[in-house]
Amino acid sequence: MSGFYQRLQELEPRSQQAFMAALCERLLPNYGFYCQALNAGTPDQGNPQALRAILDLVWERLAVRDAKIDFALQAEKLAALAPPAGDDSFGARRASEALSALSALLDTLQGEAPEAVLEVSKTSRGGVRAFIELTEGEEDGERLAALVRDHPLMADENDFQDAVLEAVDEPLGRDELKALRRLGRNDGVSNLGLSLD
Repeated sequence: MSGFYQRLQELEPRSQQAFMAALCERLLPNYGFYCQALNAGTPDQGNPQALRAILDLVWERLAVRDAKIDFALQAEKLAALAPPAGDDSFGARRASEALSALSALLDTLQGEAPEAVLEVSKTSRGGVRAFIELTEGEEDGERLAALVRDHPLMADENDFQDAVLEAVDEPLGRDELKALRRLGRNDGVSNLGLSLD
């Protein structure tokens, strides 16, 4: 894995941002699930459309380098979408991961955030690990580690991140960005293998 992280850190900032945007696409449905579970949609209980809009602006900036977008304002809007502080449910934690990944990406668009790309990669893998631990219910630490390592969802996550890294390692024109966004959207299936449909 260390070779993977090294390659990530050696990418140009714009390629790193594209990598993070693709991962955010795949994390977004988890926020939607959380809002659905709350039976929400009310602005104070999460708003998937607002999250979508912020990520859309990131893609716009990646496609149009001199697009005038106030990412400090977007970061404020993003902070307002966080689950309530007291909610420690599994869904709230996964929703928070989607928000923290997008927040790290916004940080890079506002200035230096050299660790952000690693943070987003590890956040996405961490959510998959937590989901496997929750669903498999294995108590033994060693067996659980092996289970997580060999689990189809973790293999899928690793393959996905490898594919995104390969994609952003090339020059990113409009067509490449569109393809990357499609890859990230993953037909609406999140990194946990869940779909809102």
